Amino acid sequence: MGLSEKLADYIIDTDYEDLPKEVVEFTKLCIIDYFSSAIAGASQYPVQKIDELVKELGGTPQASLITGGETSVTHAALLNGAASHIMEQDDIHKASIIHAATVVIPSALAVAEWKNLSGKDVIESIVIGYEVCYRIGEAVTPSHYYYWHNTATCGTFGAAAAAAKLLGLDKKQIIHALGSAGTQAAGLWEFIEDGAMSKQLHPGKAAMNGVISALLGEKNFTGASQILEGKRGFFEAMSEEYTLSNVTERLGEEFKILENSFKVHASCRHTHHVMDLMIDLAKERHIRLEDVESIRVKTYQVAIDITDNPEPDTIYASKFSMQFCTAVSLLKGKGSVDTFNEDALWDEAVRALMQRIEVSVDEDIQNHYPEKWGAIAEVNLTSGEKIQKEIDFPKGDPENKLSVDEILEKFRSLTTDLTENEQHVLSTNLLQLENAESIEPLFEFAKVK
Repeated sequence: MGLSEKLADYIIDTDYEDLPKEVVEFTKLCIIDYFSSAIAGASQYPVQKIDELVKELGGTPQASLITGGETSVTHAALLNGAASHIMEQDDIHKASIIHAATVVIPSALAVAEWKNLSGKDVIESIVIGYEVCYRIGEAVTPSHYYYWHNTATCGTFGAAAAAAKLLGLDKKQIIHALGSAGTQAAGLWEFIEDGAMSKQLHPGKAAMNGVISALLGEKNFTGASQILEGKRGFFEAMSEEYTLSNVTERLGEEFKILENSFKVHASCRHTHHVMDLMIDLAKERHIRLEDVESIRVKTYQVAIDITDNPEPDTIYASKFSMQFCTAVSLLKGKGSVDTFNEDALWDEAVRALMQRIEVSVDEDIQNHYPEKWGAIAEVNLTSGEKIQKEIDFPKGDPENKLSVDEILEKFRSLTTDLTENEQHVLSTNLLQLENAESIEPLFEFAKVK
């Protein structure tokens, strides 16, 4: 039996009634966290450009846009996926390095709204979508991640799986849908070299392509039956090393969504370990620029590959700069959305401290990646004092959880474009999502825009 066939069986066999209460409750938090990022991202320039395009293209009104109005189910998935990724506040799975919410949830919401499905249907499909993309991501990580943006590539499979479940596809149709998803899987890391807006396009297109794949499967449009393990398939083409067993081991016996991490800081997750350490240090004692002789950050290789940028020249680039994130979190004592602005980017003290920061690979931390996204920070003060702090699990990891109250506070802080009443209604509806006969009320805030 091929991998797509096994995944198809899992998608068909998984029902809401089989989900433990813990999984249902956690999935609702993932959806709340998605709306936090998407609503905050709706007003950002790249998302507005996609919004303009979607509205120029038109289409049958089938699903709501986070920016306001309605469009086709595929274009809704496109825009709502892009919107949730731009603020660098969307969730992350360590082992697969995938931001699943930004891909799986917009595809599920778009299809469910279009087909007038229930909250239980949505929760069920999202659990499935996360499971599928995380397992495929784990199979190809870490080699795939050097060139390919896992959220975009592996995420396409998750979006297709969620949509396929909602559409009630049969086994053959799901296999075809996964085949179509795999042949559309794309997203290159080259955007990071110049801060291109492609990063927002990636999850949007992954969500959109997942929906298209499921809709084609519904029409018995065929896709490669061994798109993952085939000799010209996804694994062979897009990773130097892969582990087939990661796709199916304990499939249906565990729930990968519970391994999800929530982001506290508005930057690349690979900077969060050291930001946690610097913010803790800032809380313990008041450290000024003139107090610091040097800072040495030791971490894993991928973090350095993605974030070793001592001279970021845009706000976007600063979020992918280990040096900036280390300096600003120590001097400002925070890493929230409002920390990353033009004033902070060109702050003389922040810039000066960045020049005193060295980043390097620690062999022990490297050996434990990606199970642990750890860091060691050595702060050498001009007084001669040396401070060393270590962390294995950044705040928001399952091993260092955010509380429900903290997730709701994050929601409120990121959705200030809504009225307090709109915030209350949306968060309440999401916390009670399993009771909803239709998900259309979730987008009431967007209908008044």
